Amino acid sequence: MTKTNGVAVAFKGVSRVFGEVRAVDDVSFEIRDGEFFSLLGPSGSGKTTCLRLVAGFEQPSRGEILLHGRAMVGVPPYERDVNTVFQDYALFPHMSVLENVSYGPMIRKVPKLERGRDAETMLEMVALGGLGERKPSQLSGGQRQRVALARALINRPSVLLLDEPLGALDLKLREQMQVELKQIQRQVGITFIYVTHDQGEALSMSDRVAVFNKGRIEQIDTPARVYERPTTAFVAGFVGVSNLLSEGAAAAVTGARQPFSIRPEKIHLVERGAAIPASACAVDGRIASVLYLGANTRFEVALDTGGMLTVIEQNREEVQAGGWPLDRPVRLWWERAHMQAIGGKT
Repeated sequence: MTKTNGVAVAFKGVSRVFGEVRAVDDVSFEIRDGEFFSLLGPSGSGKTTCLRLVAGFEQPSRGEILLHGRAMVGVPPYERDVNTVFQDYALFPHMSVLENVSYGPMIRKVPKLERGRDAETMLEMVALGGLGERKPSQLSGGQRQRVALARALINRPSVLLLDEPLGALDLKLREQMQVELKQIQRQVGITFIYVTHDQGEALSMSDRVAVFNKGRIEQIDTPARVYERPTTAFVAGFVGVSNLLSEGAAAAVTGARQPFSIRPEKIHLVERGAAIPASACAVDGRIASVLYLGANTRFEVALDTGGMLTVIEQNREEVQAGGWPLDRPVRLWWERAHMQAIGGKT
């Protein structure tokens, strides 16, 4: 197990340029030993390029990358104490599951008995005990992903890189694997660097999240703070669903034109004229659309003062048809503490 204090990976002013494209633009951050750290962002935001820079598949155009304090400039991938799990599994189809997992130790010339024993142990850890003789084609997608994970972990790298590893799985299996991945990471104590465009994955598994946009980092923080306290309009809009009001629409609510965000689930929807707490913000509007989502109902409310707010209410009781008809006058209110200033104080 790796030590859990200190810095596992450090980026210092790193850029990676491809012709006219700045895939990574002057990025600096540190990842701690034993941390589950996610790089979150849309396609083309630079997150996968950062992962490839750590792996050694790419070299920085500028800046420095350190792995446990050692500069990685010119160090080839096979000399770095990292391993990678890919979305497409990259398993050897002609080998058995056990042979796939023990391939790394075989290349390192670990004795056959020892590497077979270690491979069996890894398969037990990823809930595939007894399936070592099967071929990858005989496994489900989730099982193949577990094999890829066991193969990457058997050499005990100090850092494990995961490039959208759950992207090919269906929703239910993906959610199950999120729980298992986090449990495995805690068990082995290895630093996980996880690339994803899925906000739910990043929020559910990570100790910290770096939100990428156009080659730069918009915010690094815990999942709760990234969600509850986004520092930029991009983070507020990309991580979950958020309402962003600015200029006149913001002034009508707060008296100031300072932009702010408010999450839909923080907003209460009540009858027009209903009493609200004295500490709350309130605004009137009319229901523009209603979307029933099973566990929740999503409302779009056109504000009398201009602008639109999304409201998400949990369906604690059975939803009755016609309960909130379109164009119905309503009042929205929320606690001031749930508002987040964008670029300044609310």
